[in-house]
This record gives sequence, C-alpha cells and structure tokens, in this order.
Amino acid sequence: MTMETGVLFTEEAIRKRVGELAERISTDYSHVEELVMVGVLRGCYIFLADLSRRLTVPRSIDFISVAAYGKTKTAGPVRLIMDLRTDVRGKHVLIVEDIVDTGQTLDYLVSLVRAREPASLKTCVLLRNSARMEKKVPIDYLGFDIPDVWVVGYGLDYQDRDRALPYIKAVSG
Repeated sequence: MTMETGVLFTEEAIRKRVGELAERISTDYSHVEELVMVGVLRGCYIFLADLSRRLTVPRSIDFISVAAYGKTKTAGPVRLIMDLRTDVRGKHVLIVEDIVDTGQTLDYLVSLVRAREPASLKTCVLLRNSARMEKKVPIDYLGFDIPDVWVVGYGLDYQDRDRALPYIKAVSG
C-alpha cells in the first residue's frame, strides 16, 4: 500500500512545460527531414504522446523497453526487453524517457543507440532526481527536477498503479 505525500506537478504545470519542450525541440530540429522519437516503455507513453502532438517537425515514433526495477524501488542491472524496429543509422534520434534517477538506464540506452550510428542523438527527460544520480548522463531537454521521492502519475507508476493520473505526486511506500 502506498501513501500519498503530495502533488508535485499539476496537470496544468505539466501541459505548460511539455509545450515549452516541444517548442524548443521543434526549433532545434526544424532543419531535419525527420526526427525519430524513441520512447522508453512503459513510463514514457503519456509524455511521448503529448510531446509528439505538440511538435511542428516531421517525426516518427518507435519504442524500446528495458527493465531495471521490476516490482521494487531498488535498481538492478539494465536489461533490454524489446528492441527498436527502426534502423536509426543516419537518422536524427531523440530518446524520450519519463525519469532519470540513477542514470543507469539512460546511460545504457544512449550507448546502445549511439552504436547504431544515428546522424544525431539527444535525450528528452520529463523528470530528473539528481540526488540519486550515479552516472552523469546527457539530458538535452529536461522537464522538471524533483526531490528524492518516489513519484507516480503521468505515466509513472508504483507496482503498476497510478500511471494514468493526469498529475505527478510523491508517494511513500
């Protein structure tokens, strides 16, 4: 059982920030033929959908799935669960991730995609928990920094619960 400890970001604050990120990304990629957005399942799906709808540049979407947590709050080794279906060689790629805390997952993904020789590779992360960072990872577009708490909502979950909340709240478990 989790206990609610408070809303960190309201639906309106998230909508505003996603719009700002979409504007920056659209400007930065205005010169490219197509942007390949790589969503990291499962937590990114709401963020990716909202962000993609707000972009003004041609884009395609693919997904990758990795596992680092399972049903606990303790990170383990990163494992590839589902690979991309798109060949990203020579393409402009934006990895879209829900949250970076230790940095292990994003570091793994950046290395994996970089080895496939994209024309460019950037990252867009909704939330960063700097207090838990173990690896310095590049975050080109950041939604929000958060305190060292577990969060749910807007795609993020705790034991597969609360993903569909329209806001982000801290919980204790």
